[in-house]
Amino acid sequence: MDSDSYFTPELFKFLKELRAHNERGWFERNKGRYETVVRDPFLQLIAALGPPLRKINPAIVADPRPVGGSMMRIYRDIRFSRDKSPYKVAVAAHFAHHLGKKAPAPSYYLHFAPGNSMIGSGMWRPPPAALTQIRDAIVADPRRWQRVTSNGAFRSSCGMAGESLKRPPAGYAPDHPLIEDLKRKDFITSADLTDEQVCAPDLFDMIVASFRATAPFMEFLDAAVGLK
Repeated sequence: MDSDSYFTPELFKFLKELRAHNERGWFERNKGRYETVVRDPFLQLIAALGPPLRKINPAIVADPRPVGGSMMRIYRDIRFSRDKSPYKVAVAAHFAHHLGKKAPAPSYYLHFAPGNSMIGSGMWRPPPAALTQIRDAIVADPRRWQRVTSNGAFRSSCGMAGESLKRPPAGYAPDHPLIEDLKRKDFITSADLTDEQVCAPDLFDMIVASFRATAPFMEFLDAAVGLK
């Protein structure tokens, strides 16, 4: 990676203006800006992340296509929403397992928004069967789970995130030493980024370091849901 940044402060300037003018007319007039300061550099970042991701987890796909790839659409699905704003006011990428929607699987995630950017990994709201598999894997091998979530690299680069049940899930001992983890509804991590970090020359290195730090966590989830 050279010394140039993928993004400039124009990324967040555009997203702030889009939040204030979330309408098709404004977006069409500024579509060239969107492509230049948002879409194109994000696709370049996704393409660059492909080789290190293949080394970290060969099952994860980094697809730099502008449509149907890892970058998520800027357009909102407003069919069933009371909010008819046509555009998202953040940009994101989802690095999914090569099985796609054929099986529940952990993935990596990037989210960039003014004052609210992050690097994520794991499984958000796994379906009931997969959630039970993860909980059972923690019970079956608590030492491995603790190693995965307590090592220095993991704790220094990210933290567990998401929602949890208020009470212990049925079928698990309320006094289990890892009951707080067993109560989780989401098995995800989040590493926050400032606007300045997103626009810094070492953004690529920070993302790869975070992906590496969470690799054992992702491997644990893969094994729990029966994936190699």
